[in-house]
Amino acid sequence: LMEISYEDFRKVKIHVGTVLSVRKNKKARQPALVLEVDFGHVIGIKTSSAKITHYYNADNLVGRQVIAVCNFPTRNIAGIISEILILGAVDSEGKVVLLLPSQKVENGLEIY
Repeated sequence: LMEISYEDFRKVKIHVGTVLSVRKNKKARQPALVLEVDFGHVIGIKTSSAKITHYYNADNLVGRQVIAVCNFPTRNIAGIISEILILGAVDSEGKVVLLLPSQKVENGLEIY
């Protein structure tokens, strides 16, 4: 593994937010969901297109908290301006298991 400094890590802004809405990204080449996530009053509501359809949908995501990198540049993913990268572990088959707080916390809290 390539080592980074603690100062490099501190540049990555990782925060907790609550999923407000979920819909399919119909234009994506691979199945993907569009999520709107509330990161509180400082960061606000951000959008992400994420390939997390194996285990997740609107029924089991709306109201849940997720962890995301919030300071990447925006990307246009199949017509969706993706502002955040929701974090998860990817298995050998490409299925994503999201990183989730073990209990509810305030939206916008930073991960260190």
